[in-house]
Amino acid sequence: MQKVTAILLGAGDRGAQAYAPYALNYPHELQIVAVAEPNEERRSAFASAHGIAPEHAVENWEQLLAQPKLADIAIICTQDQMHYHPTLKALELGYHVLLEKPMSPSPEECVEMELMAKKHNRLLTICHVLRYTAFWTAMKRVITEGKIGQIVNIQLNENVGNMHMAHSFVRGNWNNSDKSSPMILAKSCHDMDILSYIMGEPCERVSSFGSLMHFNEENAPAGAPARCLDGCPAEMSCQYYAPKYYLGAGRRWARKFTTDTSNEGIIEALSTTPYGKCVYHSDNNVVDHQVVNMEFASGATAMFSMCGFTRDNTRILQIMGTKGDLRGNMEENEFTIHDFVTNEKTTVRVHASEEGHNGGDAGIVRSFLSEVRTYNGGESSSSASVSVRSHLMSFAAEESRLNGGKPIAIEEFYKQLVTV
Repeated sequence: MQKVTAILLGAGDRGAQAYAPYALNYPHELQIVAVAEPNEERRSAFASAHGIAPEHAVENWEQLLAQPKLADIAIICTQDQMHYHPTLKALELGYHVLLEKPMSPSPEECVEMELMAKKHNRLLTICHVLRYTAFWTAMKRVITEGKIGQIVNIQLNENVGNMHMAHSFVRGNWNNSDKSSPMILAKSCHDMDILSYIMGEPCERVSSFGSLMHFNEENAPAGAPARCLDGCPAEMSCQYYAPKYYLGAGRRWARKFTTDTSNEGIIEALSTTPYGKCVYHSDNNVVDHQVVNMEFASGATAMFSMCGFTRDNTRILQIMGTKGDLRGNMEENEFTIHDFVTNEKTTVRVHASEEGHNGGDAGIVRSFLSEVRTYNGGESSSSASVSVRSHLMSFAAEESRLNGGKPIAIEEFYKQLVTV
């Protein structure tokens, strides 16, 4: 098997912990030969783990992409608003690109990246990792086989989990759309994509409602300080009290913002980073709940609901077809099919992978490497062309939400971007 070489731009959680481990687990398939990462400690640790030469472990992507082409592929895992320029440069240099989602918080940039991949005849695959899990792959196969007939309606709930909500979208990197992306894009472009994948046809119209209802100053406990460690009177009753969470069962989350996960290291990080802030005194502005209604080309409809106030972090769905319905829970790795004609009930259980995103992280890397080895001008399952369409669903949903739920026609939205 031909080994593929790679450069990594961004050795944070997704880059270093989700995709790069594939090179350590399957070194005969993938070797990472260079890294760009602004955090010196992370950069050094990553370079050491992957045996990267010092001159190829640099501080920023500009330094790395200023060099001649070093590898076959570029894995780009910078922050949301830093995807566009390195992607264009990598494509121009001849790299096939595996890009973390979302493509960009700008719809115009998303379209341009799609067009640039075609211009340079390179793969640009977006990390919609749910497509590469056993759960969604098995479900897609059942639907393609016609087991429930033609889809009439889908109801998909994304249960973000209250602690995940607080960590990533109130205190964390994706808490403010001015610095990252709107919630529907940063978190739920996965869901817009999987709905497109399951339906297998264009979404034509969307409308949306949602708001930041709870995580704001008016809901702060009386006397709550800016930081949890500054003597909060509500520490015993607040579920989001940072020391209780990050020093307890949620210690694994602390690894996302500090390399020193001793008690002393975590306490120090909570004193200096946004992860120690009171969730009611943060600079967050993304919604904590949102619903999206969709109409597809066939007339089928879908309803998506994202909520940050759930115990479990999972996705639950019901797909209703003309011959049967399907109900599933991603956390349980199983779904049930009810046949209207025979009245039979069939439960499909899939292997619960211990790898990230139920195996989706490793799955997309494995698939991408195969596509690179055999590349002949085709596109991947989650190519930029495919992803742009589901991204447009997210952009249109956000525009609708900000305009009182006004329905947005996707095709007209897209034509305006291409014209521009």
